[in-house]
Amino acid sequence: MRPEATRCLLLIDDEPAQRRLITAIGARAGWWVMGAPDVDSAAKLLQGEQGEDVDAILLDHWLPGPAGTEVIEQIRALRPDLPLLILTAQTSVAVAVEAMRAGANDFLVKPLAPDRLLAALNSATDRRKATGELRPLSEKISKPLAFDEIVGSAPEFRTALAIAAKAARARVSVLVEGESGTGKEVIAQAIHTASPRGKKPMITVNCGAIPENLVDSVLFGHEKGAFTGAFDRHIGRFEDADGSTLFLDEVGELPLDTQVKLLRAIETGEIQRVGSRIVQTVDVRVIAATNRRLIDEVAKGTFREDLFYRLNVVHTQIPPLRARASDIPPLARHLLGRIAEQPGMRHLSITDDALAVLMAYGWPGNVRQLQNALFRAAVLCEGNALTAADFPQIRQESTFSKRADDYHAKPLNGASNTAALSAGGGITLFESDGNMRTLDEIEADVIRLAIGHYRGRMTEVARRLGIGRSTLYRKLGELGIGDAA
Repeated sequence: MRPEATRCLLLIDDEPAQRRLITAIGARAGWWVMGAPDVDSAAKLLQGEQGEDVDAILLDHWLPGPAGTEVIEQIRALRPDLPLLILTAQTSVAVAVEAMRAGANDFLVKPLAPDRLLAALNSATDRRKATGELRPLSEKISKPLAFDEIVGSAPEFRTALAIAAKAARARVSVLVEGESGTGKEVIAQAIHTASPRGKKPMITVNCGAIPENLVDSVLFGHEKGAFTGAFDRHIGRFEDADGSTLFLDEVGELPLDTQVKLLRAIETGEIQRVGSRIVQTVDVRVIAATNRRLIDEVAKGTFREDLFYRLNVVHTQIPPLRARASDIPPLARHLLGRIAEQPGMRHLSITDDALAVLMAYGWPGNVRQLQNALFRAAVLCEGNALTAADFPQIRQESTFSKRADDYHAKPLNGASNTAALSAGGGITLFESDGNMRTLDEIEADVIRLAIGHYRGRMTEVARRLGIGRSTLYRKLGELGIGDAA
């Protein structure tokens, strides 16, 4: 019998070790996992009494091609309403497109991160999607952007970019805060690219995805025999980033013991591999990011105060997408252009009615969720332009969740919505009630936009705005912008 108050996952996988791993991950989050070694065994389970309990299916070892498509179609024929997730070692976007067109709802890449699996399962079985389309494929389309390529004209966003651009020229540590999916890694990459270290690749570590007992080894390396399973010497990410930038994503997840070592590495440039007595010196610039307020974690005692101030030399806060809804039209067009560059995809335009649907939604997953929604719509679109009909899930969730209450959004309506659709990347001229904004507010936004666009180069900003530097600084004071803009 199915346990009470749990959801059921049918795992199709012939490897007992993998089944045990996924069963353990699922159990911690309230999932009851049933295993089947192959599709035929899964079919018998689905057709039996236990099949009614299944909430989602995870298919391992799926391979692209006619045989893989046939497997998905076979599962879909048995239970067309169930979310189907694919687990594979292949990372190609073309493979993801093929899986989705065959009927998969999401695409997970090995090695499997527990948080990624649980997020995909929770998303797929959300009650808001009991009918219709499920949450789109979580597919990252990575392409480093320079500051002048980052899309967004909302004043708070441009202010954050201006601060980041100024910080790029120095060696100081930067702390980027913002909700998940707001683009913290994009900002970190832009800082690195614009810095003197930009010729070398930025090294990224997701601190939240590393088991606590392995964090020190990942960051600082280890010697052979340092602990059980350490069969060879391992070079840590600090050594990999020597002369470059180390991006620590979700830095708030680091255990306190590791925070002490990180503080020393930042202050002195000295690191020590686990199991080694030799102290090494590295030249690493650290950029940290978190979806929490680290100052609150300091107050709770889960994050060291001295490390916080060492990381927070320059601080930039990335606003959520719901706070800059006027950026959605240009951002959607930009993302569609990047999606079109992927194998198996094509160039698509997007209609105003589709943009209106996107602007009416609260985007709890921020830019990442918007990208996923556009990716899924582009995969399944048969025409030459995305319309409102290509986003049934977004419309359904907007109605269900009452966006403004759930996400504390500031809806655009009437004239402001129309202005945002037509202006694209311009300055918002209207308040949310449809009335014009004051000239001082609009002028302040123009100056912020110029400072962000020209990366804080005030002489260039003044020249492009047609005013002198002294006039520019006077206006900064009068408008209350501040010299950091």
